[in-house]
Amino acid sequence: MYNAHRGLVQPQHGERFMDLLDNLRLEWENEKRRNAGEVEQHRDGMIRQQIHEMDIMRDKVAQLDLSYQQMKQEYEKKIEQLQRDLEMRGGPPHGAPHHPPQPQPPSIGHGPRDLFGGIMQGGGGQGQSSLAPPPQEPQQPQGMPPHLTQNSGLSTGPQPPGHQPYPYPGNGVNGNIHMNKGFGGGPQPPPINQSPGPNKGRGRGLPGTSTPQQSNPVPYSPRGHGPTPPPGARGPPPPPPQSYPIPDVGNELSKLNVEDLPPHLKKHGEDWWAIFNPRVPRKLDINLMHTLSHNSVVCCVRFSADGSYIATGCNRMAQIFDVRSGQCVTTLEDETSDKEGDLYIRSVCFSPDGALLATGAEDKCIRVWDISRRTIVHTFTGHEQDIYSLDFSRDSMLIASGSGDRTVRLWDMRTRKMSLEMQIEEGVTTVALSPDGRLVAAGSLDRSVRVWETDTGAAIDNLDGMPNGKEQVGGHGDSVYSVSFSPNGYELVSGSLDKTIKLWALETQRSGNSGQSKLTSRCVRTFEGHSDFVLSVAFSPDNLWVLSGSKDRGVVFWDRNTGIPQLHLQGHRNSVISVAPSPQPDVGIFATGSGDSRARIWRYVNIA
Repeated sequence: MYNAHRGLVQPQHGERFMDLLDNLRLEWENEKRRNAGEVEQHRDGMIRQQIHEMDIMRDKVAQLDLSYQQMKQEYEKKIEQLQRDLEMRGGPPHGAPHHPPQPQPPSIGHGPRDLFGGIMQGGGGQGQSSLAPPPQEPQQPQGMPPHLTQNSGLSTGPQPPGHQPYPYPGNGVNGNIHMNKGFGGGPQPPPINQSPGPNKGRGRGLPGTSTPQQSNPVPYSPRGHGPTPPPGARGPPPPPPQSYPIPDVGNELSKLNVEDLPPHLKKHGEDWWAIFNPRVPRKLDINLMHTLSHNSVVCCVRFSADGSYIATGCNRMAQIFDVRSGQCVTTLEDETSDKEGDLYIRSVCFSPDGALLATGAEDKCIRVWDISRRTIVHTFTGHEQDIYSLDFSRDSMLIASGSGDRTVRLWDMRTRKMSLEMQIEEGVTTVALSPDGRLVAAGSLDRSVRVWETDTGAAIDNLDGMPNGKEQVGGHGDSVYSVSFSPNGYELVSGSLDKTIKLWALETQRSGNSGQSKLTSRCVRTFEGHSDFVLSVAFSPDNLWVLSGSKDRGVVFWDRNTGIPQLHLQGHRNSVISVAPSPQPDVGIFATGSGDSRARIWRYVNIA
């Protein structure tokens, strides 16, 4: 019988199962605690290791930061030093506004030897790096402007009273006159006392020493006001030399650091400096007179015969400045020329009486201006390429021209026609007439200097640099870009893209059989010291110095008797394309024109 008060008895295997579960749970918890301890220890070890590695990295970063700060300070000091050096050498001052690059003149010559553009852009010749602003955008083709007649009447303002021509006195435009006996010539005309001039200037102001430009033209007097007298007969003597370690750089004075030189071997202005050769006694002092700002590259500078005025050529216009005041007195621009593209005036020269100015340009025309009237009195045409060089004869009867069309031409001012044409193998870069007018010399892209007679066109000599085996025989090793006769006409100086200047002696020899005289030449001296192309050369009017301007931005005064440089002048921020001394020997004035869109007038004084 079933007893409701009696409980059911559980089977024993159920209790056993629960005990096993408890044991498993306990074992699992023990294992869990054991594993957790090991994981925690491993994790703590990893954390400590990572913390240690981070401490090492932090120390390294701190060391790198300290090194960086030290390097930064050193570089900042070096940058400040370089900035000071740059400003001292004519570079833009720190924080100066940036001017857009100016368009550069196009090339000269034919085919791959297009070198004038290379001068400004860095190519051609011996291949130096460019010192010019970036190249311009491609230009539109330029057309030939209409031929202008004598009565073209290009007046830029009210016309002054009629200008009377001056009687010919005979002084040259770029040199002091002496009798030339070396070619058997007769007596030379006496020196003149008159000068040229004319109009208003334009151009932006540039940093550094500059001359204010006026908006209205200054009255122009073809007679000028006479040469500007020097401030004193002699400059102050240099201080006694001190003990300074000066490296031996030979004739390359530009390699000397101006800041390391003693005071008596250097001179500097706001944006220019000059170094005097430590190997020779100092004989000159130098100062900046005026800075003449232009709106483009200044391709050429030229003084009037009496030294009162200076003419410059740039894009589309020639300007004439008063040397004494630095003010622009006349601007000559052909308003009828094609307005598309650029039209650089590559050469200018005054007539000996100062009444006329001849300009040669890229449109193949030679314009002869009446300066006082600011009108073109005649235009010579016939060249087939750009005109790169002009020179007036001392009697005002001839104009010599050199062109990229490989010709030298002589133009008769009386008949207003071409009288002679001399052809060569490559483009003509420079021409010069001898003081007596009997000879014309020309330099060309084929590295030669040629000399002809002006009355017959007969070739007198060819001063070439053609190689003889491995040696250069006398002449230049690259294109000749400038030639100039000495004041007495006995010598010729030439400057080349081979970075040298050569002095040539012109000698008359008589044949033993016929008794006829023959002019010969020989290279008597080579001037070496420029670090880049030599673009312009000239004799000082006293015949003591040879001046040279270069793509290295420098102007050097060379002792013409020794070939040793007296000083190196750094006064431009771009290539010195043109250098010209005043023809008056007692004033000590010269001018420079540059790719930095400035011309400058300088004074040098004998302190020896």
